[in-house]
Amino acid sequence: MKAKTVNPVSCLIFIPTYNERENVEPLTEAILDQGLDCDLLFLDDDSPDGTGSVLDKLAERHPRMTVIHREGKAGIGSAHQAGIAWAYEHGYEWLITMDSDFAHPPEYLPKLLEAAGEGAAVVVGSRYLKRGSLPGWSAGRKMLTHLGHAVTVALLGMPYDATTAFRLYRLGDIPQETFALVRSQGYSFFFESLFVLHVNRFPIRQIPMHLPGRTFGASKMDSREVATSVRFLIQLLGRKLLTPRRLRIRR
Repeated sequence: MKAKTVNPVSCLIFIPTYNERENVEPLTEAILDQGLDCDLLFLDDDSPDGTGSVLDKLAERHPRMTVIHREGKAGIGSAHQAGIAWAYEHGYEWLITMDSDFAHPPEYLPKLLEAAGEGAAVVVGSRYLKRGSLPGWSAGRKMLTHLGHAVTVALLGMPYDATTAFRLYRLGDIPQETFALVRSQGYSFFFESLFVLHVNRFPIRQIPMHLPGRTFGASKMDSREVATSVRFLIQLLGRKLLTPRRLRIRR
């Protein structure tokens, strides 16, 4: 089954960047090689390695590519909120989000579109639907990843890969006010946003995917981000138990 055809202005692929100079050009070409009818939006948080300049040169070659530059490093969650707001503002019906380091292989993009075409409001690329989905990862890293997933599922009660950025949102089915309920500016954005969508009963579907190691550069997730995510997860559990109505939009 082929992915559902979308109009030229209805699908946007959003990619935030920070110090990804070596990755952005091959990633852009790999996305374009998929032949999708989607525009590209990159948001760079003032990368000191010159990623922004590389993106500007790429945008000169690709008319359907837009680059946003922000001053300072405002956080990955903040970047995604900005990308989502930009997509709503410019009238896109479907928004795909992904990482800039090849952690999310572009060949899975058609599968996201296909699943969305079958009626899901949110499609998530999951690392946990099939065994062997983390090739090249160390045993310790795999263990921590699976432990984090198990804890998130147990506390929030949703059976999804809640910490991945590889998603498709059907914005035409999701009121923009839904994302205003999401508070996190960092990596916690991913599980908080999916939890809010889950609580509001938007149809969520997962597709299996393999997650290879990054091509160039180093991971941005450090011990401080891990501690912040744990703290935010506990706070979100408190909101779930004590003030659940505040997590829901009015329909």
